[in-house]
Amino acid sequence: MTTAEDEVTQPVRVNLVFNDRAVRVPYGVTLFDAASWNGIAIDSTCGGHGTCKKCRVRIEQDPPAPSSLDVRAYTAQEIKDGWRLACRTAATRDTQVEVPPLTTRPKAATVGVGRQVILRPAVQKRYLELAEPSLADQASDLERVLAQLDDLEPRAELSVLKTLGRTLREADYKVTAVVVDDVLIAVEPGDTTARRFGIAFDLGTTTVVATLLDLSTGTPAGVESALNSQQPFGADVITRISATMMDPGNLDKLQNLARETLAELAQAVCAQGGVEPHEVYEVAVAGNATMTHLVLGIDPEPLGMAPFIMATRLYPEVLAADLGLGGVVHPRARAVVFPAFGAYVGGDITAGLLASGMDRDARVRLFIDIGTNCEIVLGNREWLLATAAPAGPAFEGAAIRCGMRAADGAIEVVTMTPDEATLKVIGDAEPQGLCGSGLVDAVTGLVRVGLLDSSGRFVPEEQAAVLAPGLAHRLTQVGKERVFVLHWRGAPEDSIYLSQRDVRELQFAKAAIATGWQILLEQAGLEAADVKQVLLAGSFGSYLSPASAIRIGLVPKVPVMRVVSAGNVAGEGAKMALLSLRERAGGLALLEEVRYVELSDRADFNDRFVEQLPFPPGG
Repeated sequence: MTTAEDEVTQPVRVNLVFNDRAVRVPYGVTLFDAASWNGIAIDSTCGGHGTCKKCRVRIEQDPPAPSSLDVRAYTAQEIKDGWRLACRTAATRDTQVEVPPLTTRPKAATVGVGRQVILRPAVQKRYLELAEPSLADQASDLERVLAQLDDLEPRAELSVLKTLGRTLREADYKVTAVVVDDVLIAVEPGDTTARRFGIAFDLGTTTVVATLLDLSTGTPAGVESALNSQQPFGADVITRISATMMDPGNLDKLQNLARETLAELAQAVCAQGGVEPHEVYEVAVAGNATMTHLVLGIDPEPLGMAPFIMATRLYPEVLAADLGLGGVVHPRARAVVFPAFGAYVGGDITAGLLASGMDRDARVRLFIDIGTNCEIVLGNREWLLATAAPAGPAFEGAAIRCGMRAADGAIEVVTMTPDEATLKVIGDAEPQGLCGSGLVDAVTGLVRVGLLDSSGRFVPEEQAAVLAPGLAHRLTQVGKERVFVLHWRGAPEDSIYLSQRDVRELQFAKAAIATGWQILLEQAGLEAADVKQVLLAGSFGSYLSPASAIRIGLVPKVPVMRVVSAGNVAGEGAKMALLSLRERAGGLALLEEVRYVELSDRADFNDRFVEQLPFPPGG
């Protein structure tokens, strides 16, 4: 019990040192909040709510007593060494805090399935040699320029007029006009027609990818990916929306973090391609509805509760500066922001459908973008149906006991026979954890050899010894929970393992996705055999084994050659929008061609979901 005397002597503020960074914070705040407020990234997928157990920090000198969550998250030796969960450790005294380095360059798909396009970008350049004015020719500077741009008929903005006169005279009236759509955004001295660039962004919840394009040739000049800096606020859109609901000030923080990520990537690809910032005249952004709302500073709260309403499907004219890029691209550069079908089928899916040509193909195809929120589209050039399924964070490695993002040290491929388990690790490093594709492979292998039954339970030890004699010793216990050890590091609790709860998390995710595409098939009056191609989109879909996806029922049971890893199709669609005005118009037209099917208001959804939980029978 706190006495009045204690309250008087209790410090108001506490001095912390995160690695080498000193900060001063209010007494009693969690280390997670203290770090977030000061821009220090601590890994987390739940936003500091104590569910992911990934916000690892170490207090070497006189660590505080562990919480009940710490005891479950760490081994006894780790507790003794001072490891604690940042979200459960309060700042009550001056101390030094060790923060493990955050993976800011996760393994991500930077290219994807796309189509050839006719090169006709919105960015146009014209070299002009103008007649100098005289008493006999007193046309204004702007009239002089526009007269030679009669095929484009642009309008000029005040910002261009401010420097137009000086530019013309210093360049002896030999200049290059830069027009984007119908706007004259710059008049540059000399002939710069060979230099025009754009940047296409795939603004993902977890990963952001930027591609620098030479708009004169249509070829990429640089590509980079990075972890979305919003990640301390949670792994999924719901936790980030919740953050803005609990504290309205978090909207500005999340907007700034998204803008910082875009700006850092823009600088990186320009440096990689040897391009000056002022040579980038247009950007395109494909992101889900929540990410798009956040980067534009639009309140996302209505997206997080029924009836799940967006502020808008189509965005008004947006400048690159509105995305925080004013200082890293041309100051008057334009931005293309992909429209969304609904709150949970966003602009990234619009871009993905554009790239994959779903609306142009006579075949019935199934498009699945697998992530925390899974978007599903079924159809052909005659009709398209779309829906979204709440898959949860299992595919991102969250909610998985030994889970991690797809970075160096993550087990990404697991191959099993009754006699052995073979692992492939990203970066050929010592295994540190299990990422989404490895999780699917591991569960698939265990189902195939019989160590997991159709309900998802580990079989008894005696049965395991008969079915898979070389693997049976890997079935053991950590606490009261049965686990399968993938990589031994001494005791089972110190090893990398798959727990019974992890299997359940994957079952919930695959059941939600399977329910989604089954309902779309029923709406269309089709069977699984009618699907001629399945496109697995996004970074996770790029590394997922098609055979494993079919075996556990994540996708329809079709011949494995029909399942294609489509890669970063959202990024491909964003590129197409920069390269072709015709394709850009095609992306807008998709809004009228796709019919959205809402799953949350279906009375039969829960029953259908439960039906999809078991793993399909068969070897």
